Amino acid sequence: MAENRRTTDSPRSPLDTVRDRGGRAVAGARQRGAQAGRLRLRQLEVTLVIALQAGLAAALAALIAQKLLGPGPHVFAPAAAVGTIAAAIGQRTRRTLELLVGVALGIVIGDVLLFWLGFGPWQTGLVVALAIAAALLVAGRSGSLVGQAGGTAVLIATLSPSERNLEMPRILDAVVGSVVGLLVVALLVPINPIRVLDRATAPIFAQVTDGLHEVATGLDQRDADRVVRALERLRGLDADVGRLNESLSGAEEVVTIAPARWHRRQEYHRYARSAEHLERMVLDSRALTRRSATLLQYGEPVPGPLPDAVARLAAAIGELRRECQRGEPPERARQLVLEAAELAGRAWADGVGSFGDTVVTDLRTAASDLLRATGCEPDEANRLVRRAAGAGEFAGRPPARRRMERRTPPARSRRARRTHRHRGRRRAGLPERGRPAR
Repeated sequence: MAENRRTTDSPRSPLDTVRDRGGRAVAGARQRGAQAGRLRLRQLEVTLVIALQAGLAAALAALIAQKLLGPGPHVFAPAAAVGTIAAAIGQRTRRTLELLVGVALGIVIGDVLLFWLGFGPWQTGLVVALAIAAALLVAGRSGSLVGQAGGTAVLIATLSPSERNLEMPRILDAVVGSVVGLLVVALLVPINPIRVLDRATAPIFAQVTDGLHEVATGLDQRDADRVVRALERLRGLDADVGRLNESLSGAEEVVTIAPARWHRRQEYHRYARSAEHLERMVLDSRALTRRSATLLQYGEPVPGPLPDAVARLAAAIGELRRECQRGEPPERARQLVLEAAELAGRAWADGVGSFGDTVVTDLRTAASDLLRATGCEPDEANRLVRRAAGAGEFAGRPPARRRMERRTPPARSRRARRTHRHRGRRRAGLPERGRPAR
């Protein structure tokens, strides 16, 4: 019985290999599902807050318009309030100004042209066309200003024959609705800026970290296809990076105009500094992954420290996000970055090919950018990476080569050696060569 028992050194069957791969795939799917679920919960929270803001702003705008402006439908006040809330987060102040400018522009063009042309279908079309053309000339591609100018021109052209003096109520309703919308955002229900940033950066941090871990595994197992798949996933982050830029402006708007969120300013600036460098980290990760795939496809050597350096860089990115969430100084992230740079230096000292050399260079570039994300100045970040990589290069050299480098004196020129010999003979009282003794 003991002879038939399998030992740890016995060869594995194909069924065992398939079972292990299936287990890893299931574990990866569970992890990705958990991350997606947490991201959906954060999105649901932000969605509920925005919906609450819009409903509250519409109710308050309608109530204030009825109390201040007198009886009437006052449709434009709640519409303007909802338009202010529904504007992209981080652009509400600018969109509110655009809304008011668009209303004024549509009223001016509509009144002037209809006074000269009269009312009718073709006059309505001409007024709307000229109002939108003027709005585009003023604001370029701004959809809010253009939409308000065109919509106001339509209302003026179609309702003016039956209802007079629409201009002033329209302007007052727009002012009331816009102001109420801004007050709701700033005072009553301000959104949490840190959660906005966390929701925007979560998929980018997760994809970059997972992608670099896949690259490290691919280098360790010499699996070029795995690295190529990781590259394809990293190339699909452009939409997430765009949402991150919008969230940065939105969080900045909240900590600027909302008194209830002013205490978050320092935390926001620390988080935003790291998030702004995240786009650069995406580019660095893509370049590193592409060069790693080429290295494997060309069959170049992969030193042992190289996959470890990539894995350490991925761990540093994940640790940076955790420290930003906890509001702690990114000391652990910096330590992991320097360890990655040192391992990159050891990999270079062990010997790499041409594409392996570019992988090491990309690793050092990514390490420098990540140190800048932790708060280091560019010169300081480059100096730290250079020192760590240099230490790794020195540690990776063979012992005999290190002893030779320590003991071998610096090379001297022929003239310097001849002068040194002449000085030594003169101190010893010996005649110089080529000259007779006196």
